[in-house]
Amino acid sequence: MTLAYWCVLIAGLLPVLATVFAKWGLKGFDNNNPRAWLAKQSGFRARANAAQQNSFEAFPFFAAAVIIAHLAHAPQGRIDALAVAFIVLRLLYLACYLADRATVRTLVWGLAYACIIGLFVISA
Repeated sequence: MTLAYWCVLIAGLLPVLATVFAKWGLKGFDNNNPRAWLAKQSGFRARANAAQQNSFEAFPFFAAAVIIAHLAHAPQGRIDALAVAFIVLRLLYLACYLADRATVRTLVWGLAYACIIGLFVISA
């Protein structure tokens, strides 16, 4: 298994990490209807939930890019570097979301997205 494939696994777990922040230590969590409960949250918890949703949205594009890069026999070192950069940036993205740093978060999101595009470019 390559480093980039491990990064796909980590990217798949990032929404769970965001969910932990959204639900951690809060009394009154309704596991019978968690989406409705999360929709009523505000502040830190609402941002953690939004980060969770965005992590789910980013995952398929990233996973496809890694797989396509492997199938295209792109240079493994570049695939790994872009995949690791994506994970580091997505962790920073989560931190920015939780800290309510919208401008920096948007910049970090764009850089992570550029890593995905880079995976497609090196596959060409």
